Amino acid sequence: MQEHVIILGGGVIGLATAFELQRRGHQVTVLEKVQCGGQASGAAAGMLAPYSEIGEDVDDFFDLCLASLKLYPDWQREVKAVSKQDFEYSNSGSLHAVFHEADLLGLEARQRWQREFGAEAHILEGAVLQKIEPELTDQVIAAMYYPEESHIYAPDYVKALETACRNSSVRIYDQLEEVTVKQWKEQIILQSKDGRKFTGDRLVICSGAWSQELEGTFGIRIPVYPIRGQICAYEIPVPKVKHIIFSSQGYFVPKANGSLVAGASEDIAGFKTDITEKGIARLENWTKKVFPFLSSKQPFHKWAGLRPATQDGYPLLGKLANDPQIIFATGHYRNGILLSPVTAHAVADLIENKKEQVRLTSFHPERFN
Repeated sequence: MQEHVIILGGGVIGLATAFELQRRGHQVTVLEKVQCGGQASGAAAGMLAPYSEIGEDVDDFFDLCLASLKLYPDWQREVKAVSKQDFEYSNSGSLHAVFHEADLLGLEARQRWQREFGAEAHILEGAVLQKIEPELTDQVIAAMYYPEESHIYAPDYVKALETACRNSSVRIYDQLEEVTVKQWKEQIILQSKDGRKFTGDRLVICSGAWSQELEGTFGIRIPVYPIRGQICAYEIPVPKVKHIIFSSQGYFVPKANGSLVAGASEDIAGFKTDITEKGIARLENWTKKVFPFLSSKQPFHKWAGLRPATQDGYPLLGKLANDPQIIFATGHYRNGILLSPVTAHAVADLIENKKEQVRLTSFHPERFN
Protein backbone atom coordinates (compact mmCIF):
# COMPACT_ATOMS: atom_id res chain seq x y z
CA MET A 1 0.00 0.00 0.00
CA GLN A 2 1.32 3.43 -0.93
CA GLU A 3 2.13 5.65 2.04
CA HIS A 4 3.06 9.29 2.45
CA VAL A 5 6.44 9.32 4.18
CA ILE A 6 8.00 12.43 5.69
CA ILE A 7 11.77 12.34 6.02
CA LEU A 8 13.32 14.72 8.54
CA GLY A 9 16.80 15.49 7.30
CA GLY A 10 18.22 16.00 3.81
CA GLY A 11 21.68 14.52 4.20
CA VAL A 12 22.88 11.48 2.29
CA ILE A 13 20.81 9.09 4.43
CA GLY A 14 17.61 11.11 4.09
CA LEU A 15 18.04 11.59 0.33
CA ALA A 16 18.94 7.95 -0.30
CA THR A 17 15.92 6.79 1.71
CA ALA A 18 13.65 9.20 -0.16
CA PHE A 19 14.98 7.97 -3.49
CA GLU A 20 14.38 4.30 -2.65
CA LEU A 21 10.89 4.90 -1.23
CA GLN A 22 9.86 6.93 -4.27
CA ARG A 23 11.17 4.15 -6.55
CA ARG A 24 8.88 1.76 -4.71
CA GLY A 25 5.84 3.91 -5.34
CA HIS A 26 5.48 5.84 -2.08
CA GLN A 27 4.85 9.56 -1.78
CA VAL A 28 7.84 11.22 -0.10
CA THR A 29 8.52 14.63 1.42
CA VAL A 30 12.00 15.64 2.66
CA LEU A 31 12.34 18.44 5.20
CA GLU A 32 15.77 19.99 5.70
CA LYS A 33 16.64 22.88 8.01
CA VAL A 34 19.58 24.14 5.95
CA GLN A 35 20.90 22.90 2.60
CA CYS A 36 20.59 19.28 1.46
CA GLY A 37 23.87 17.46 1.95
CA GLY A 38 25.40 20.52 3.53
CA GLN A 39 26.78 18.93 6.70
CA ALA A 40 28.60 15.58 7.08
CA SER A 41 27.46 14.23 3.71
CA GLY A 42 29.14 16.68 1.37
CA ALA A 43 32.30 16.88 3.47
CA ALA A 44 33.05 13.15 3.47
CA ALA A 45 36.00 11.43 1.77
CA GLY A 46 33.58 8.91 0.26
CA MET A 47 35.29 5.63 1.20
CA LEU A 48 33.41 2.37 0.62
CA ALA A 49 35.75 0.23 2.65
CA PRO A 50 34.21 -2.05 5.31
CA TYR A 51 37.11 -4.52 5.35
CA SER A 52 39.67 -1.80 6.03
CA GLU A 53 37.65 0.14 8.56
CA ILE A 54 36.31 -2.80 10.58
CA GLY A 55 39.19 -5.05 11.41
CA GLU A 56 38.51 -6.29 14.92
CA ASP A 57 35.32 -8.33 15.17
CA VAL A 58 32.59 -9.83 13.05
CA ASP A 59 29.33 -8.22 14.16
CA ASP A 60 26.02 -6.91 12.85
CA PHE A 61 27.64 -3.60 11.94
CA PHE A 62 30.20 -5.30 9.72
CA ASP A 63 27.38 -7.27 8.05
CA LEU A 64 25.48 -4.01 7.44
CA CYS A 65 28.53 -2.31 5.91
CA LEU A 66 29.39 -5.31 3.74
CA ALA A 67 25.81 -5.60 2.47
CA SER A 68 25.91 -1.92 1.49
CA LEU A 69 29.21 -2.29 -0.38
CA LYS A 70 27.66 -5.06 -2.46
CA LEU A 71 24.64 -2.89 -3.28
CA TYR A 72 26.76 -0.02 -4.58
CA PRO A 73 27.45 -1.07 -8.20
CA ASP A 74 23.75 -1.24 -9.11
CA TRP A 75 22.78 1.59 -6.74
CA GLN A 76 25.16 4.19 -8.17
CA ARG A 77 24.17 3.27 -11.72
CA GLU A 78 20.50 3.86 -10.86
CA VAL A 79 21.23 7.21 -9.20
CA LYS A 80 23.19 8.32 -12.28
CA ALA A 81 20.44 7.16 -14.64
CA VAL A 82 17.61 8.93 -12.82
CA SER A 83 19.56 12.11 -12.03
CA LYS A 84 21.21 12.25 -15.46
CA GLN A 85 24.34 13.37 -13.60
CA ASP A 86 27.69 11.66 -13.48
CA PHE A 87 29.94 11.34 -10.43
CA GLU A 88 33.13 9.49 -9.66
CA TYR A 89 32.70 5.90 -8.48
CA SER A 90 36.08 4.17 -8.46
CA ASN A 91 36.76 0.51 -7.73
CA SER A 92 40.33 1.46 -6.85
CA GLY A 93 40.96 -1.17 -4.20
CA SER A 94 42.64 -0.32 -0.91
CA LEU A 95 45.83 -0.96 1.03
CA HIS A 96 45.83 -1.21 4.82
CA ALA A 97 49.45 -0.35 5.57
CA VAL A 98 51.52 -1.27 8.64
CA PHE A 99 54.93 0.01 9.73
CA HIS A 100 56.09 -2.56 12.31
CA GLU A 101 56.80 -6.29 12.25
CA ALA A 102 54.53 -6.76 15.26
CA ASP A 103 51.56 -5.58 13.19
CA LEU A 104 51.93 -8.42 10.69
CA LEU A 105 50.22 -10.82 13.10
CA GLY A 106 47.26 -8.45 13.20
CA LEU A 107 47.04 -8.44 9.41
CA GLU A 108 47.13 -12.24 9.33
CA ALA A 109 44.36 -12.50 11.94
CA ARG A 110 42.27 -9.98 10.01
CA GLN A 111 42.83 -11.89 6.79
CA ARG A 112 41.66 -15.18 8.32
CA TRP A 113 38.29 -14.00 9.58
CA GLN A 114 37.53 -11.70 6.66
CA ARG A 115 38.16 -14.47 4.14
CA GLU A 116 35.41 -16.44 5.87
CA PHE A 117 33.08 -13.68 4.63
CA GLY A 118 34.29 -13.93 1.07
CA ALA A 119 36.79 -11.08 1.20
CA GLU A 120 39.60 -10.91 -1.28
CA ALA A 121 42.40 -10.08 1.13
CA HIS A 122 46.06 -10.37 0.18
CA ILE A 123 49.06 -9.44 2.33
CA LEU A 124 51.65 -7.68 0.15
CA GLU A 125 55.25 -6.99 1.13
CA GLY A 126 58.49 -5.70 -0.32
CA ALA A 127 58.80 -5.36 -4.08
CA VAL A 128 55.24 -6.52 -4.75
CA LEU A 129 53.85 -3.73 -2.57
CA GLN A 130 56.18 -1.13 -4.06
CA LYS A 131 55.18 -2.16 -7.57
CA ILE A 132 51.45 -1.52 -7.10
CA GLU A 133 51.90 1.66 -5.00
CA PRO A 134 55.43 2.98 -5.71
CA GLU A 135 55.04 6.34 -3.93
CA LEU A 136 54.47 4.75 -0.51
CA THR A 137 57.32 5.24 1.93
CA ASP A 138 59.64 2.28 2.30
CA GLN A 139 58.91 2.41 6.03
CA VAL A 140 55.68 0.54 5.24
CA ILE A 141 56.68 -3.09 5.66
CA ALA A 142 53.40 -4.67 4.50
CA ALA A 143 49.81 -3.93 3.56
CA MET A 144 46.55 -5.80 3.24
CA TYR A 145 45.24 -5.41 -0.29
CA TYR A 146 41.45 -5.37 -0.75
CA PRO A 147 40.64 -5.15 -4.48
CA GLU A 148 36.88 -4.95 -3.80
CA GLU A 149 36.96 -1.69 -1.86
CA SER A 150 35.98 1.49 -3.64
CA HIS A 151 35.37 5.18 -3.17
CA ILE A 152 32.96 7.78 -4.44
CA TYR A 153 33.21 11.56 -4.85
CA ALA A 154 30.82 12.49 -2.07
CA PRO A 155 29.84 16.08 -3.03
CA ASP A 156 28.79 15.05 -6.55
CA TYR A 157 27.09 11.87 -5.30
CA VAL A 158 24.94 13.82 -2.83
CA LYS A 159 24.03 16.39 -5.50
CA ALA A 160 23.05 13.59 -7.88
CA LEU A 161 20.94 11.94 -5.16
CA GLU A 162 19.09 15.20 -4.60
CA THR A 163 18.51 15.62 -8.34
CA ALA A 164 17.37 12.00 -8.65
CA CYS A 165 14.87 12.62 -5.86
CA ARG A 166 13.53 15.76 -7.52
CA ASN A 167 13.35 14.00 -10.91
CA SER A 168 11.35 11.23 -9.21
CA SER A 169 8.81 13.72 -7.80
CA VAL A 170 10.09 13.66 -4.23
CA ARG A 171 9.04 16.92 -2.59
CA ILE A 172 12.08 18.59 -1.03
CA TYR A 173 11.77 21.60 1.24
CA ASP A 174 15.12 22.96 2.43
CA GLN A 175 16.35 26.13 4.14
CA LEU A 176 13.49 25.72 6.64
CA GLU A 177 15.71 26.90 9.55
CA GLU A 178 13.64 25.01 12.11
CA VAL A 179 11.25 22.05 11.94
CA THR A 180 9.09 21.00 14.90
CA VAL A 181 7.29 17.69 15.33
CA LYS A 182 3.83 18.91 16.45
CA GLN A 183 2.06 15.51 16.50
CA TRP A 184 3.26 11.95 15.96
CA LYS A 185 0.87 9.57 17.76
CA GLU A 186 -2.51 9.54 16.02
CA GLN A 187 -1.21 11.49 13.03
CA ILE A 188 2.07 12.98 11.95
CA ILE A 189 2.29 16.76 11.68
CA LEU A 190 5.49 18.78 11.39
CA GLN A 191 5.75 22.54 11.21
CA SER A 192 8.52 24.74 9.81
CA LYS A 193 9.61 28.07 11.29
CA ASP A 194 7.53 30.00 8.76
CA GLY A 195 4.35 28.20 9.87
CA ARG A 196 3.96 25.69 7.04
CA LYS A 197 2.60 22.31 8.13
CA PHE A 198 3.47 18.91 6.67
CA THR A 199 1.41 15.79 7.29
CA GLY A 200 2.11 12.14 6.51
CA ASP A 201 1.57 8.50 7.44
CA ARG A 202 5.16 7.78 8.51
CA LEU A 203 8.04 9.82 9.84
CA VAL A 204 11.67 8.81 9.23
CA ILE A 205 14.27 10.55 11.41
CA CYS A 206 17.45 11.23 9.43
CA SER A 207 18.66 14.27 11.36
CA GLY A 208 22.28 13.19 11.82
CA ALA A 209 24.19 15.08 14.49
CA TRP A 210 21.06 17.05 15.42
CA SER A 211 18.96 13.98 16.30
CA GLN A 212 19.48 14.40 20.03
CA GLU A 213 17.22 17.47 19.90
CA LEU A 214 14.28 15.05 19.52
CA GLU A 215 14.76 13.27 22.87
CA GLY A 216 12.04 15.36 24.52
CA THR A 217 9.67 14.83 21.60
CA PHE A 218 9.77 11.03 21.61
CA GLY A 219 10.65 10.45 25.26
CA ILE A 220 13.65 8.22 24.51
CA ARG A 221 17.39 8.60 24.81
CA ILE A 222 19.02 9.57 21.53
CA PRO A 223 22.75 9.74 22.31
CA VAL A 224 23.97 11.08 18.96
CA TYR A 225 26.83 13.56 19.21
CA PRO A 226 28.66 15.70 16.63
CA ILE A 227 32.29 14.72 16.08
CA ARG A 228 34.30 17.18 14.03
CA GLY A 229 36.37 15.52 11.33
CA GLN A 230 39.09 17.71 9.82
CA ILE A 231 40.33 16.88 6.33
CA CYS A 232 42.75 18.35 3.81
CA ALA A 233 43.59 17.72 0.17
CA TYR A 234 46.75 17.87 -1.92
CA GLU A 235 47.01 18.45 -5.64
CA ILE A 236 48.83 15.53 -7.27
CA PRO A 237 49.26 14.16 -10.80
CA VAL A 238 46.82 11.43 -11.82
CA PRO A 239 47.43 8.55 -11.15
CA LYS A 240 50.33 9.26 -8.77
CA VAL A 241 48.49 7.40 -5.97
CA LYS A 242 46.32 4.54 -7.16
CA HIS A 243 44.60 3.05 -4.10
CA ILE A 244 42.85 4.11 -0.91
CA ILE A 245 45.55 3.96 1.76
CA PHE A 246 44.67 3.20 5.37
CA SER A 247 47.02 3.35 8.32
CA SER A 248 46.81 3.56 12.09
CA GLN A 249 46.89 7.37 11.93
CA GLY A 250 44.61 8.20 9.03
CA TYR A 251 43.65 7.54 5.42
CA PHE A 252 44.31 8.85 1.91
CA VAL A 253 41.89 8.77 -1.02
CA PRO A 254 43.03 9.69 -4.55
CA LYS A 255 40.36 11.38 -6.67
CA ALA A 256 40.03 11.60 -10.43
CA ASN A 257 40.14 15.41 -10.26
CA GLY A 258 43.82 15.26 -9.23
CA SER A 259 43.36 15.64 -5.49
CA LEU A 260 44.56 13.37 -2.70
CA VAL A 261 42.23 13.60 0.29
CA ALA A 262 43.93 13.12 3.67
CA GLY A 263 41.94 12.55 6.82
CA ALA A 264 40.84 12.57 9.40
CA SER A 265 41.70 14.47 12.51
CA GLU A 266 38.75 14.08 14.87
CA ASP A 267 37.76 16.03 17.96
CA ILE A 268 34.74 17.08 20.00
CA ALA A 269 33.89 20.70 19.31
CA GLY A 270 30.10 20.85 19.51
CA PHE A 271 28.67 22.03 16.21
CA LYS A 272 31.75 24.00 15.13
CA THR A 273 32.93 23.24 11.61
CA ASP A 274 36.02 25.45 11.57
CA ILE A 275 39.46 23.88 11.13
CA THR A 276 42.25 24.09 13.69
CA GLU A 277 45.97 24.52 13.22
CA LYS A 278 46.66 21.50 15.44
CA GLY A 279 44.21 19.21 13.62
CA ILE A 280 45.48 20.01 10.13
CA ALA A 281 49.13 19.95 11.25
CA ARG A 282 48.69 16.37 12.45
CA LEU A 283 47.41 15.39 9.00
CA GLU A 284 50.23 17.23 7.23
CA ASN A 285 52.90 15.54 9.36
CA TRP A 286 51.44 12.10 8.75
CA THR A 287 51.08 12.74 5.01
CA LYS A 288 54.79 13.52 4.71
CA LYS A 289 55.65 10.28 6.51
CA VAL A 290 53.46 8.09 4.29
CA PHE A 291 54.16 9.88 1.00
CA PRO A 292 57.66 11.43 0.92
CA PHE A 293 56.98 13.06 -2.48
CA LEU A 294 54.58 15.41 -0.66
CA SER A 295 57.12 16.52 1.96
CA SER A 296 57.50 19.97 0.41
CA LYS A 297 53.88 20.45 -0.64
CA GLN A 298 51.07 22.18 1.22
CA PRO A 299 47.40 21.17 1.04
CA PHE A 300 45.38 23.36 -1.31
CA HIS A 301 42.12 22.78 0.53
CA LYS A 302 41.21 22.28 4.21
CA TRP A 303 37.76 21.66 5.65
CA ALA A 304 35.76 20.01 8.41
CA GLY A 305 32.44 18.21 8.72
CA LEU A 306 30.30 16.95 11.57
CA ARG A 307 29.94 13.21 11.97
CA PRO A 308 26.94 11.93 13.93
CA ALA A 309 28.38 9.43 16.43
CA THR A 310 26.24 7.36 18.78
CA GLN A 311 27.25 6.25 22.25
CA ASP A 312 28.11 2.73 21.08
CA GLY A 313 29.22 3.56 17.53
CA TYR A 314 26.24 1.86 15.86
CA PRO A 315 23.54 3.76 13.96
CA LEU A 316 19.96 4.03 15.16
CA LEU A 317 18.00 2.06 12.58
CA GLY A 318 14.50 0.72 13.12
CA LYS A 319 10.92 1.39 14.24
CA LEU A 320 9.86 2.51 17.68
CA ALA A 321 8.45 -0.55 19.42
CA ASN A 322 5.04 0.90 20.31
CA ASP A 323 4.89 3.48 17.54
CA PRO A 324 5.91 1.81 14.27
CA GLN A 325 4.94 4.90 12.30
CA ILE A 326 8.22 6.42 13.58
CA ILE A 327 11.42 5.05 12.06
CA PHE A 328 14.94 6.12 12.96
CA ALA A 329 17.79 6.10 10.42
CA THR A 330 20.49 8.25 11.98
CA GLY A 331 23.83 8.21 13.79
CA HIS A 332 25.91 6.65 11.00
CA TYR A 333 29.08 8.40 12.23
CA ARG A 334 31.82 8.15 9.55
CA ASN A 335 29.99 5.62 7.38
CA GLY A 336 27.00 7.58 6.09
CA ILE A 337 28.13 7.49 2.46
CA LEU A 338 28.90 3.77 2.60
CA LEU A 339 25.67 2.90 4.42
CA SER A 340 23.30 5.04 2.34
CA PRO A 341 22.00 2.29 0.00
CA VAL A 342 21.56 -0.41 2.65
CA THR A 343 19.85 2.04 5.00
CA ALA A 344 17.49 3.14 2.23
CA HIS A 345 16.60 -0.48 1.48
CA ALA A 346 16.18 -1.32 5.18
CA VAL A 347 13.81 1.60 5.84
CA ALA A 348 11.73 0.80 2.75
CA ASP A 349 11.50 -2.86 3.83
CA LEU A 350 10.40 -1.81 7.32
CA ILE A 351 7.64 0.38 5.91
CA GLU A 352 6.49 -2.41 3.62
CA ASN A 353 6.76 -5.06 6.39
CA LYS A 354 9.18 -7.10 4.31
CA LYS A 355 11.71 -9.55 5.74
CA GLU A 356 14.94 -7.91 6.89
CA GLN A 357 17.76 -8.33 4.39
CA VAL A 358 20.26 -7.63 7.18
CA ARG A 359 19.92 -8.11 10.93
CA LEU A 360 18.81 -4.83 12.58
CA THR A 361 18.49 -5.92 16.22
CA SER A 362 21.76 -4.29 17.30
CA PHE A 363 20.65 -0.93 15.88
CA HIS A 364 17.26 -0.63 17.63
CA PRO A 365 16.60 3.07 18.28
CA GLU A 366 15.38 2.48 21.85
CA ARG A 367 18.33 0.40 23.00
CA PHE A 368 19.69 3.18 25.25
CA ASN A 369 16.52 3.57 27.32
